[in-house]
Amino acid sequence: IANVDQALLVFSADEPHFSPVLLNRFLVHIEANDIKPIICISKIDLVQEEANQDELYQFKQDYEKIGYEVVLTSSLTKEGIDELLPYFAHKVSVIAGQSGVGKSSLLNAIKPELSLETNEISQSLGRGKHTTRHVELISIGEGLVADTPGFSSLDFTNFEKEELSQFFPEMRERAEQCKFRGCTHMNEPKCEVKAAVERGEIASYRYEHYVQFFEEIKAQKRRY
Repeated sequence: IANVDQALLVFSADEPHFSPVLLNRFLVHIEANDIKPIICISKIDLVQEEANQDELYQFKQDYEKIGYEVVLTSSLTKEGIDELLPYFAHKVSVIAGQSGVGKSSLLNAIKPELSLETNEISQSLGRGKHTTRHVELISIGEGLVADTPGFSSLDFTNFEKEELSQFFPEMRERAEQCKFRGCTHMNEPKCEVKAAVERGEIASYRYEHYVQFFEEIKAQKRRY
């Protein structure tokens, strides 16, 4: 889809369980395409235990600290739906995320007359059944939304490992303070990014996922 202004990344709080590693994968791809991401955590009505609620709010805080906008929603209770609506005004948005996170339910909650087909989670897999099989543009709140098919993984075939940190904003803004130019934030001494992780300024799981993606790109390049 051409001329996309923003991507609404929908991840469920539960069923399927919230996956920061998959969200970070999506964010890297969105950042690489220079599209503004909005993170929407759906199905928050399913999170009843206090410990799980605290964990969810911690994730929200972590991503907001980086500079991302995060909206918690429930298609069932309509929580967060009004907060989400203004984001669509005068914009072309794509709505993307793992299968079964409730993207179609969310759009139905925003605009009930859509009556988009939704599917329950496949219990055996814990993954959603794919309901959206094609991309269509839907008019919502004076904007257009493309409901894209859900998918479960994204690879880094077209990425260079040296550029990966550019797509982590909290690393990008600290890179100039590293001792070595072109620091990959892996094994170099006096690396400001690693120091920020140790100080708790960068979420440790974000750095762990960065390392995971870096190694993945390295392994891919070796294969080819």
